[in-house]
Amino acid sequence: MNDHAQPPYTSRIIKAGALLADTKTLLSHWDVQETVRENLDRLRRENVFGKASRSRVKNILAIFRQRYLREKSVTNALVVLVNHHFSSESLDRLLYFHSARADHLLHDIVTELLLPLKVRGIIDIEVTDVERAIAKWAREGKTTSPWGEYTIRRVTRGLLSTLRDFGVLAGAVNKRLAPAYLPIEAFAYITFYLKQRQPSGAKLIDLPDWKLFFLPPEGVERLLIEAHQQDLLEYHAAGTVTRLTFPSDSLEDYAHVLAEAAH
Repeated sequence: MNDHAQPPYTSRIIKAGALLADTKTLLSHWDVQETVRENLDRLRRENVFGKASRSRVKNILAIFRQRYLREKSVTNALVVLVNHHFSSESLDRLLYFHSARADHLLHDIVTELLLPLKVRGIIDIEVTDVERAIAKWAREGKTTSPWGEYTIRRVTRGLLSTLRDFGVLAGAVNKRLAPAYLPIEAFAYITFYLKQRQPSGAKLIDLPDWKLFFLPPEGVERLLIEAHQQDLLEYHAAGTVTRLTFPSDSLEDYAHVLAEAAH
């Protein structure tokens, strides 16, 4: 995810972490008939977050726009899931997925630092290891501006607390990898989303996005079979031929299918 002309890493994580409760508040008040600007202006006027500071609300809305409002299909699908009281366990994994795709630093800390540790059987996360990785990336010019020790420390703290809130890490003070778990409805949603970008079922299994959930290709295939057995999708693999189909054509419609299946 680093093949960009501009440095990909920002320090935005300092201003806003997982924001799970605020995100669900935003989505529950979202009007799919209005534009993004109209919704944000209205939510700001109505003060739905109950925040004292205007600058705080501004920061939160900027994070929402980055994570969940760039693709209308994603926004509408998440609105469906929130309004149908989709389980928090599944919804939180989806919010994590979209957040990590929108924030390259969050993504790379998981896939380039935490995943190799997990593969080696290490579950305790040392703050100094995270700081060292970020400092190295900053020296390599991967940040939007030069970062000093103070910024690196604050970014590290923000990343670790965000990943804890998203359920990737556990522990209030000393962080450790939480048991990796992806509910089948959340897995099916992510599969649909990725299938729209990678039509080949065989190639989809090997996409790097699954590293966000510490899933190897065989783990993805096992979940595909489970989702097929639960009638959330159709998956057939024979030799080099893989067929993967869904009961809906749009992510928003599929969100309705998943919400109904979860109840």
